[in-house]
This record gives sequence, structure tokens and C-alpha cells, in this order.
Amino acid sequence: MLTGCATAPGAASAKDTVARLGETKSLTLGYREDSKPFSFKDEKGSPAGYSVELCKRVAAQIQQQLKLPQLELKWVPVTVASRMQAVRDGTVDLECGSTSRTFDREATVDFSNTIWVQDSSFVSLASAPVVRVADLNGKKVGVIAGSTTEAALKALAPAGVVPVFVLVPTHSDGVAAVRDGRADAYATDRLILVGEVLGGPPGATLMMSDESLSIETYSLMMRRDADFRLAVNRALAEIYRNGELGKVFQQVFGANVRPSRLLEAALLLNALPER
Repeated sequence: MLTGCATAPGAASAKDTVARLGETKSLTLGYREDSKPFSFKDEKGSPAGYSVELCKRVAAQIQQQLKLPQLELKWVPVTVASRMQAVRDGTVDLECGSTSRTFDREATVDFSNTIWVQDSSFVSLASAPVVRVADLNGKKVGVIAGSTTEAALKALAPAGVVPVFVLVPTHSDGVAAVRDGRADAYATDRLILVGEVLGGPPGATLMMSDESLSIETYSLMMRRDADFRLAVNRALAEIYRNGELGKVFQQVFGANVRPSRLLEAALLLNALPER
């Protein structure tokens, strides 16, 4: 299978994705540059992470399904702000990031079966800790506009928790805002916070809250196309059944890391049989 990178591909047809793959023998994948450990640009400038590795294996399975001699992968960077439009207008065929599946989003795009389940939380300076969700009231909280975490924070208002929002474009900027004092806390999905704190530049020590803001369910995002969605879900189910998921975990997280029981259960439920 050939791979390549692209930054501005021509818009793909919004319909009949499977048929077009058979004609062009290429698949355009969207990825995030700043969403460790799910989807990011590594030190060599290449797409990397859990969702990226899953998408590579999904592409290999689709290549087998369609009996294609080759399937070229074209990688296109997307952001939180651009990812849904990139899917809708055909700039990318499949988004391999850290996108939570919601009914509001599903009104305009399709999603694969579940690829990840986790909670969202927040970090603050260890020297000025924000420990509990209730402590966010009146605090300056960094968050990415339009994210499910922003919606979860806004939903705290009836409980008397009303943060002062500090909107940031990326996770890295959110963590930086805490370290330089622009925000008292930064909120997003827990494992992304871990990736940013451990993999980011050195700075003031941060502390993560033990409390949760929401439960986030990630899926791969695509245009409304029933045949392509079926091909993607069939590929994911095979990956969940054949042991490839364990290889992804070892590659991305290390040899001794295993899925949580919640994630194992979610993926097992999506390892559907062919017949």
C-alpha cells in the first residue's frame, strides 16, 4: 500500500465513495496535528497516533474488501474548526482524529462505530490547583470553541458552576494558557491532557483533576454514504476481532498498556460478525 501526504487535494465526490475508490485507488484521510496521542504530527512531520494507526488498518481492510491492487493514502491536516466542513465538502473521505460522536454532528455527517471511550477533565497549576468541578465557578477556563467539552462546561450553569471561558485554537495553546496565567484551568478529554502535559514543552507543574466533566465517545467521521460507512465499520469489526487492535495499542502506548475495561467492552460490542 502506498502512502503520501497532501495539503490541498481537490474536493472529492460527496456520493458513491466506494465506487470512486475503485476508480482512483486513493483514499484521502484527515488528521489532527495537535491531538496527542490520537492524531498528531510526529517529529518527522508524519501523521501518527491511535486514530491514525486505526485508519491505516481500516484502509488496508477496505483495499481487501474491494480487491484493489493498491490504495494510496493521502493525508490532509484538519483542525477542530475545519474538520466537519472538510468531511462534508469532500476534502477528506475519512477523518482520523479525536472527534466525539453527537446527535447534533450526526445531523450533517456520518460516523463509524466506536473507536474510543473516555472522560473529559481539566488541568491547572499545581501551585494554584483547581481540584473539583465546582471549583471552576468564576475561574478562567481554557477550552476549544465548538468542542463537546465547551458544551459540557456550559451545561454546568444550572448547578451554579459558570466558568469564564478563554477560547483557544489548539490543545497546546490551552495548556500554555494555564502555564502563562491566561487561564486558571484547561479542559478537554483526559488522555489528550495527559499527552499534552507529558509530550509538551517543559514548564510549570500541572495537576489534573480526578473529577469528570463528561463521557466522550470517539468515532471516525465521514460523509453521509451508507456503503462507505458499512465498509469502514466492517473493517473496524475485523480489526477488533483479529488482534490488530492489540498491535495498535503496543505501537502507540507501549507494550504494557491495555485498554480500560470500559473501552474493551465498547469495542467488543462493535466487533460484529460477518454473518
